[in-house]
Amino acid sequence: MHRSRLVGILIDTPAAQAGAEADFWSAALGAEPYPAPGEEQFTVLVGAAENLFTVVQAVDDGGPRYHVDIETDDVEAEAARLTALGAEPVSSWKEARTLRTPGGHLLCVVPVHSAPETFAASARTWP
Repeated sequence: MHRSRLVGILIDTPAAQAGAEADFWSAALGAEPYPAPGEEQFTVLVGAAENLFTVVQAVDDGGPRYHVDIETDDVEAEAARLTALGAEPVSSWKEARTLRTPGGHLLCVVPVHSAPETFAASARTWP
């Protein structure tokens, strides 16, 4: 048994445009841009959405797109559950797994990043 929840929307942007994209989205959403320490490819848009991370991510593997992150207390079990639903494994990075949905969209399965009380209050339990 494990739990998971939608935790974030990431705005994937070619690295050369990531700064301008972070400026645009922070102004558009009334958020404060915050570069993630030690992970320069991420700019968190603090205050963009309650209990949902909104992040500009600099990428070098294609054009602009959006993807979602699902946080879980068991990355392997959640990746297996989503694979059984039709997703295909794409890659892994640190403890995260990237999958592609049947429709071609990317999603990442990540370890819990939110506050324990937030995760406990909004995560779904899976067998």
